[in-house]
Amino acid sequence: MFDAVTLQVLANHSRAAAENMARTLFRTAHSAFVKETQDFTVMLLDPGGRTFAVPLDLGATWYPGLTFGRAIDMIDDYRPGDVAFTNDPYSGHVATHAPDTHLWKPVFHEGEIVAWSAGHIHNTDMGGAVPASLSRSLTEIHQEGLRFPPMKLMKEGVFDEQILSIMTTNVRKPDLNIGDIKALVGALATGERKILAMIEKFGIATFREGLAGLLDYAEAQARGVLSVIPDGRYVFSDYADEDSVDGNPCRLHLTLTIEGEDAILDFTGSDPQLASSLNVPSGGDPRHTILLVGIYYVLYTLKPGILLNQGLTRPFTCIAPEGTVLNPQFPAAVGMRSLTCARLRSVIFGAFSQAVPERMPAAPAGNNCIVNVMTTDERRKRTVIAAVNPVVGGGGAMPHRDGSNGSGADAAYLKNTPIEITEAETPIRFVRYGLKPDSGGAGRWRGGLATEMAFQVFAPDTRITARNRDRSFFRPWGVLGGRAAGLSDMAVNPGTPEENRLGNTDIAVLQPGDILSIHSAGGGGRGDPFEREAWRVALDVARGYVGEAAARDDYGVVIRDGRLDEDATQALRAGRTRPEPVPHFHFGPEREGYERAWTSAAYDALTAILMALPVHWRFFVKTQIFAARRAAAEPVAVAEAYRRVRARFPQVPDVGDAKG
Repeated sequence: MFDAVTLQVLANHSRAAAENMARTLFRTAHSAFVKETQDFTVMLLDPGGRTFAVPLDLGATWYPGLTFGRAIDMIDDYRPGDVAFTNDPYSGHVATHAPDTHLWKPVFHEGEIVAWSAGHIHNTDMGGAVPASLSRSLTEIHQEGLRFPPMKLMKEGVFDEQILSIMTTNVRKPDLNIGDIKALVGALATGERKILAMIEKFGIATFREGLAGLLDYAEAQARGVLSVIPDGRYVFSDYADEDSVDGNPCRLHLTLTIEGEDAILDFTGSDPQLASSLNVPSGGDPRHTILLVGIYYVLYTLKPGILLNQGLTRPFTCIAPEGTVLNPQFPAAVGMRSLTCARLRSVIFGAFSQAVPERMPAAPAGNNCIVNVMTTDERRKRTVIAAVNPVVGGGGAMPHRDGSNGSGADAAYLKNTPIEITEAETPIRFVRYGLKPDSGGAGRWRGGLATEMAFQVFAPDTRITARNRDRSFFRPWGVLGGRAAGLSDMAVNPGTPEENRLGNTDIAVLQPGDILSIHSAGGGGRGDPFEREAWRVALDVARGYVGEAAARDDYGVVIRDGRLDEDATQALRAGRTRPEPVPHFHFGPEREGYERAWTSAAYDALTAILMALPVHWRFFVKTQIFAARRAAAEPVAVAEAYRRVRARFPQVPDVGDAKG
């Protein structure tokens, strides 16, 4: 039995080593997206490629459960000084879209691999059809840029120049890519040194035993959290606004079953594999980290300080049927998987909200939009491509406080880049960057406010990509009497005769003088808004978070001439008719209207039809069934819509008697 005190000391050393790796990368990276926004990870792996330590202070928070095992095994004959890499979502199932370049380095002790240092950086661009490589409009992986299956990037300390040459030839800003990759190589070297220092301190036997102990410890902590959650079956669905450009909603469906210290996440009923880039490449792994990101947030919410490593994933089993949006087949596009992952986290939060309503927050904004600009810098006579700033929405209201403003909980690791740095590196001028009033869901605890950003461009044919545009139709939900949050939006030249509202469009071409304005969604509210103390509402109004009209209509608080009118407030609140009973969730009128036509029973019928079809037919048939139901003069059942589709397209396979 491993000594508990020694285990905690080893955990502290391991995390410190990971923090040092992150600091090395943070200080030496080249692109603003890595060194400012911090879309990167570093981690330490056991000999089997399982993550046993990650940093908490720097970088992305998605990957404490990542395992490199399948990718590691695709390369033979590792030697000291080697560094391997991949960015291919379909090889080894480590990378999940092409801009994420994952590297790993073996750590040898007395001629044997005893651990690995690893990490990833999000390259600004990997080539492909659009600047920054990502858009929902792309339909196959080949359009999303250059892909490398697992291979050696460095052999015994020397870079493979042919690989670097291939990359520099095919990407739009090769200096940024190569600079960031070399910074990550430096971080891996830091990790290697720290691991060897731990071995010297603890001894190799204690180190080996300790790695297994760290994973077991995290597993035990996760099981401890599950053990106090009531056993049961918790069902929840949420939607991305579009499954393709100008398409239909994309549904994610979860049946969460908790039995003692184990949980099953069954995603059957989620949409089929899409003909857009919103697919999530899990590779069929029942514990793939990308399916479990929401679980990490839930565990950390319910047990702050829980040890973050791959052991957390062991009590959880995911069911994601092949050929669906959460387990697509090659060559499905996957570049915008982060949009779907945001909705995936919302689905997990919604299920756990039913299981432990006293502990869970309302929905965060769930649309962490990353804005990239490709333009001409007239000052330096060069083309510039850069990530501008993440437009992250508000956090969901907590059981004990308001949601975070402009930093939506599950995407809060994406840091703001100071405007001065962006304007110095990219020829644009910011018009506005701040919080959007009246965007957080009303509640006893208010949802966090949305982020609002507007900037002007000065060169012709400036190309904008704004990935992860979502929540312009389906709102982040409120809970326990709290209200759903405000929607997101994007527009060119708002408030002028040339205004063009773009909704979820993620590609735009701007001309000199054009202004792009974008704002995220807010966070959902929690609890009855009329139970929020009037002085809190008055303070929100004074701060510009809530307008006077919203204070009156949503909270029953009257503000006159900037001051709280207590008598009028008391009278207004006393005269309210309270709805009974209060539903657990408030979704807003858009989803409520949508689900009057697309009920759970209708979706069950749709799923039965689609899953009986060959994978390559599923998205087409889904699209046609939606069109057939819209075109019908009277409400049409899904089965009848399917029969009409087959009458129009006889080549659609017959799946037998469709029900529903």
